[in-house]
Amino acid sequence: MLPLGLLTAAQGHPMLVELKNGETLNGHLVNCDTYMNLTLKEVVQTSPEGDKFFRLPECYVRGNNIKYLRVPDEIVDVVKEQQAAQQAQRGGRGGGMSGRGDHGGRGDRGGRGMGRGGRGRGRGRGG
Repeated sequence: MLPLGLLTAAQGHPMLVELKNGETLNGHLVNCDTYMNLTLKEVVQTSPEGDKFFRLPECYVRGNNIKYLRVPDEIVDVVKEQQAAQQAQRGGRGGGMSGRGDHGGRGDRGGRGMGRGGRGRGRGRGG
């Protein structure tokens, strides 16, 4: 499961974001991008010491400042189910007998080297 897929599924849900400087943000995820930049709404910001709290209507978090994300377990379960369904639809990894040319998925490039594990036809240094 990739983090970005999990974040896109978590849009509209509450989450906790811990930043590298120790601050925490609790809010609802509005949007995320490929750099993992987040936009949160209805945010409660907590200071690193945990003694100061600030309420913000909206907050933008740059992805490289994020240390930790906590999303609800239900979202993780939903993403796992979606991925399992997609995998079953595709038929899993591999596929066996396809690939380059007419060589049964082995991708033979013909006429190169001396076969498996051989030293090939390099220029060598002689000697």
